[in-house]
Amino acid sequence: MSGRDDLMDDGTAVAAALSGLQEGYRVLLRRHREPVFRLVRSHIGEEDEALDVTQECFVSAFAALHRYDPERPFRRWILRIAVNKCRDWGRRRAVRRFLAFANPLEEAEDVPDPSPNPEAALFSSAEVARIRAALFALPRSLKDPLILCSIEGLSQDEAAAVLGVSRKAIETRVYRARQKLSEMLKG
Repeated sequence: MSGRDDLMDDGTAVAAALSGLQEGYRVLLRRHREPVFRLVRSHIGEEDEALDVTQECFVSAFAALHRYDPERPFRRWILRIAVNKCRDWGRRRAVRRFLAFANPLEEAEDVPDPSPNPEAALFSSAEVARIRAALFALPRSLKDPLILCSIEGLSQDEAAAVLGVSRKAIETRVYRARQKLSEMLKG
């Protein structure tokens, strides 16, 4: 982060962007792209796809910047957009898989394979891959709160605001997610 980023809080950066100053957009992007990418990659698992979805998040956020409420944290707002983009990606992937099976075999070869490429698999250790697979296998209702609280470091109250549920629901879901992950990783 540059020194200039430190001088401009999120509210000021949003106001600058809305007034047409590119620096506002740059500050928001530099400050929030890593947390958004980590969240998206945790959902999707594939780095290339995660980069594309992260870009979609910022395009959508910047297009809707006039609807951002400066009284609320920008990170919470953009992470909510990221969660929704991940859900959209999951629906598109389900449609692609369905179409891959619906097409004749020779036509299905053109449908992208959602599995990670061998080079990416070599980058991570077997244990990290196993944990990611278990995390990816969790139901979305458990995965979202766990990622937001444990990976992104949001408080349970913040995660509740992002997901539109109560703090108690977040607490329960994080507990259940950890239990389920523990069971999955035992075997």
